[in-house]
Amino acid sequence: MSKTHFPVGVILLNMGGPERLDDVAPFLYNLFSDREIIQLGPRFMQKPLAWFISRRRAPKSKKTYEQIGGGSPLTRITLSQETALQDTLNKEYNFQVVTAMRYWQPRSQDALGRLNLSEIQHLIALPLYPHYSRATNGSSLNDLKHSLAKTQNPPSLHVIDSWPTQPSYIEALSNKILAATQQFNNAPFQVVYSAHSLPVSFINEGDPYVEHIQQTIQAVEARTHLPGRLCFQSRSGPVEWLAPSTPDMLQTLASEGCRNILMVPISFVSDHVETLYEIDMLYREQARTLGMRLESSASLNTDPVFIRGLKELILEKNRETLNQD
Repeated sequence: MSKTHFPVGVILLNMGGPERLDDVAPFLYNLFSDREIIQLGPRFMQKPLAWFISRRRAPKSKKTYEQIGGGSPLTRITLSQETALQDTLNKEYNFQVVTAMRYWQPRSQDALGRLNLSEIQHLIALPLYPHYSRATNGSSLNDLKHSLAKTQNPPSLHVIDSWPTQPSYIEALSNKILAATQQFNNAPFQVVYSAHSLPVSFINEGDPYVEHIQQTIQAVEARTHLPGRLCFQSRSGPVEWLAPSTPDMLQTLASEGCRNILMVPISFVSDHVETLYEIDMLYREQARTLGMRLESSASLNTDPVFIRGLKELILEKNRETLNQD
């Protein structure tokens, strides 16, 4: 596809996050209003209960965001990824790249408004979650489809629903891990992969999230030759969550005599509260109290190799789309 053809739309999908402390309560309300990931009683009670829970949790969440600068950098980073992807794609091709957040601005309707839909015939959706879960990829894609249904003459939608072993993604992740090992100056260390947790019920109902994470780890370890152990962070609520939790993993490693940990944020491609606060502050302090040193590998953010991987995903999907026409 050359630049003379009609442009192809690309929409990056992510969760979003509160950019200021005043955003915390409305962000949480949007999150808890999503019945696809949590059902708060009968349907008619979802929004009232979401409002109540968000107001109750906001004060504690604000204290967390205060410790990472007063808000989440996720929107800023994702928009930088958008710009980097747009720039690298349009050196040779004709794409319009926009960003849609599931629970904060810009929402999917706003993102579609930035596209010149009268010229775009094909729209490629790329969730920035490598591992498919209905709570992330699924919810974001359904939200986008709902917004598309409200537009006149919408373009055809083509979805990249997961990409756990995309070669450039694996290369970028491996590079970050190998770079982080230098912090230990040849001392022995244990690699720990920390992924965002999910209710076990999601997996029992067929969600491939854990399987996809294991595929990523296998591909990374084939490059790094560093065996790691998987655990899960960021769980809340009275349901059964994936195990072991990251705090439990730290306890286990301490009891085994481990002294150095390299923690890899395996299910995250951008910095946000789970990396900047939970890993770099909360878990690092827990490790210290247990007599261990914890360091983390850097997030991918706008790493050029990672952006190259996003470009490769888009071009591959676009070739499939053209072959279907």
